[in-house]
Amino acid sequence: MMKTLFLQPPSFEGFDGGAGSRYQARREIKSFWYPTWLAQPAALVPDSKLIDAPPARLTMDDVLPEAKKHDLIIIHTSTPSFASDVKVAQAFKVENPKLVIGFVGAKVAVQPEESLKAAKGVVDFVGRNEFDFTIKEVAEGRPLNEVDGISYIKPDGTIVHNKERAVLENMDALPFVTKVYKDNLRIEDYFIGYLKHPYISIYTGRGCKSRCTFCLWPQTVGGHNYRTRSVEHVVEEIRQAKKDFPQVKEFFFDDDTFTDNLPRAEAIARELGKLGVTWSCNAKANVPRASLKVLKENGLRLLLVGYESGNQQILHNIKKGLLIDVAKRFTKDCHDLGIVIHGTFILGLPGETRETIDETIKFAKEINPHTIQVSLGAPYPGTFLFKQALENGWLDTENAELIDEHGVQIAPLHYPHLSHKEIFDSVETFYRKFYFRTSKIASIVKEMVLSPEMMVRRLREGVEFFQFLRERAPSH
Repeated sequence: MMKTLFLQPPSFEGFDGGAGSRYQARREIKSFWYPTWLAQPAALVPDSKLIDAPPARLTMDDVLPEAKKHDLIIIHTSTPSFASDVKVAQAFKVENPKLVIGFVGAKVAVQPEESLKAAKGVVDFVGRNEFDFTIKEVAEGRPLNEVDGISYIKPDGTIVHNKERAVLENMDALPFVTKVYKDNLRIEDYFIGYLKHPYISIYTGRGCKSRCTFCLWPQTVGGHNYRTRSVEHVVEEIRQAKKDFPQVKEFFFDDDTFTDNLPRAEAIARELGKLGVTWSCNAKANVPRASLKVLKENGLRLLLVGYESGNQQILHNIKKGLLIDVAKRFTKDCHDLGIVIHGTFILGLPGETRETIDETIKFAKEINPHTIQVSLGAPYPGTFLFKQALENGWLDTENAELIDEHGVQIAPLHYPHLSHKEIFDSVETFYRKFYFRTSKIASIVKEMVLSPEMMVRRLREGVEFFQFLRERAPSH
């Protein structure tokens, strides 16, 4: 077995390693998600080590000594972080020329050849699509030409694409990631504004039935079939994690859409209710009230909901499969039942106009989730939105990057009637109009008064939020 290091490389200050690992940018409020996509193969490789540099505030000087202690290093990369990650890999290779280096993640899954060419002499192979058992086989010392699901460079410089790895159907074959967290991470380093702290995040399944044109994971790695772990398997991991991490205040299920399979979601909820845990998950804004009631009665505290837009035509354009009226009723049901909502919105999607931006802001104020996140439409390679943007001339080379040199998300899309700058500036307008309302300020102040811990958190987040707004340079 090769001595293996799984690495989330050091990055710029405030980098959010979250949202499916290595999010495209710094957020308005600093947050760190768990490196679950690396922890999962690490759980399959005995005696491996996982280093998540950004939340642990580790620099290159801190991690480079690991080069001589390992035979294999696996780095999780993304489109925005790729160039920086190649430099990290290069430094490791200089330190230990015998090191075998593999890259994983959606970027290399959809652009294996381009990635290998760009990182020639540094990266030995890339793991395409789901890479858990791929990495296990490489770590076991199997020759690269015998490992399904990888692309690699031969000594003569030619690039070979091995056959695809069969999609994993038995999700219970994956060991618990929380053991890897316990052995390698400090869970207090991970925090998200809308979740209790400390929290733990795991996947109970992969894939998403929805066909949203912008969403990266189902179109590149996870697929559109929601493959799930058994109820017993999930509950056993939570039971064990409760013992291992008695300080945890909330569990978060990071499945793209945990509510895609409602009978299963309800069955898991009922078991979690017996354990007395507080939990949250991603949900589509169409869950019926009866199901919401079951989830709430069994420990559900918060739903992370992607509303994206308040304009019905834009929702049709992005194949969201959601009706505004249904989303409104769902949100009212959540408010009535006492379920907290963190709502996410995206500006600059196909069909966006100045009027639809106003419509979305008005919609957000009307449904009034507890907190919101506003992003810019990001056409990732491998998504339908990327293909659409290229074909229609919405994406030009000058603005094709997703982040600037400070890690702040830029507006890559533009339309004949709506410029990059107008879309970019609308994010700040959205935040100000949503949060700077008397009723919203009052609810946040009330939350702070009732909880000293929340007081400290919200004050810190307030400082970060205003700093973020200041740093969104007008040059965009």
